[in-house]
Amino acid sequence: MPFAAVRGAGHVLEVTAGPAERAALAARLGLLDLPSLHARWRLSPEPTGCILAELTLLADVVQACVVSLEPVPQRVEQTVRLRFLPPGLPPTDDDPETPDDIPCEREAMDLGEAAAETLALLLDPYPRAEGAVLPAEATDQDSGPFAALSRLGGPGT
Repeated sequence: MPFAAVRGAGHVLEVTAGPAERAALAARLGLLDLPSLHARWRLSPEPTGCILAELTLLADVVQACVVSLEPVPQRVEQTVRLRFLPPGLPPTDDDPETPDDIPCEREAMDLGEAAAETLALLLDPYPRAEGAVLPAEATDQDSGPFAALSRLGGPGT
């Protein structure tokens, strides 16, 4: 979307990804499935020429369990603030209280790429199916690699 399209009080844009877009993004992000993805953008111009964006993402994702590889369906629902910078304007400091800066090479914002990258950051890095346990978690603690040390006694035993 061109920077110039966002004027005055701002602009609201809602996008629901179609099947082909969701399949491509699921493959890119290593998801088993991406049944739904909806993005709502509220864009407001700033006096500096930047565009302040509030992105609300709503997605149903299916990831592989890190233990069993079983499908783990999850709902992602999050609102984030971003700032699109026009060409030549350097990013500001990395204050966690301010919106993330996204430098643009042209006088246009790639809202789709920003939504895809935001979804990637919001995914559970270690999805786990209900009841899935690692082999080390399933064994008796008295037979683990440090069991002999704990039987020797010493501080804390």
